Amino acid sequence: MTPENNNLNNNKNMKNIQEHFDNEAQIYDQLILSLIPNYEMIVDTLISSIPFDELKPIKILDLGCGTGNISKKIKNRFPNAKITCVDLAENMIKIARDKLSNYSDILFVLDDFQNMSGNGDYDVIISALALHHLETDNDKKKIYNKIFTALVDGGVFYNADVVLGSTDYLQDMYIKKWKKFLLNNYSEKEIENKWMPIHLKEDKPAKTIDHIKWLEESGFKQIDVVWKCYNYVVYGGVK
Repeated sequence: MTPENNNLNNNKNMKNIQEHFDNEAQIYDQLILSLIPNYEMIVDTLISSIPFDELKPIKILDLGCGTGNISKKIKNRFPNAKITCVDLAENMIKIARDKLSNYSDILFVLDDFQNMSGNGDYDVIISALALHHLETDNDKKKIYNKIFTALVDGGVFYNADVVLGSTDYLQDMYIKKWKKFLLNNYSEKEIENKWMPIHLKEDKPAKTIDHIKWLEESGFKQIDVVWKCYNYVVYGGVK
């Protein structure tokens, strides 16, 4: 596949994802709990991984902020943090803006986070359930390079996301475990005819070990997998 065709496919996929999340923005907060096992634990682990003093006026970038759940919990722990929230879905940004309307130190950016730039601008960059939408491994490597550049020395990046199993057996087991969780909230027909096709169409996860390798190649140190349960993981490192 040529780079031009790859870019066209990537843009088309991101456009589909934008429309999907715009359509589901109003019900997203309830929907995410029904789709993602251990969601609250994942979020708590992500925020707990931020190593700075809670009163320090740190600068944080939230990539794929959604409805602002992560940023709101960050403000609860780091009241002096200045946060930039980025998302490509306009309706998500609208809800996040409303949810965080009590704060004056939050900037909202409607954009594809692949367009991010910066040079030593942030103490913390976080993302949750967003980077797996990147179409190719190369796209993921590029975003890690951008994240590394955008952090201050000693800054941290942590990501919560869905990943692939390292073997076909493990991947099959991960999907079976996920489907078992989904059966708590959806019929088998809904799972097979709606959620699995969406997952296969929109999600492009990679193996945990590959993410660790790409972080190392970008320059990150002290990389760790902070939490993992089957195909959901929280990981990151220090610049």
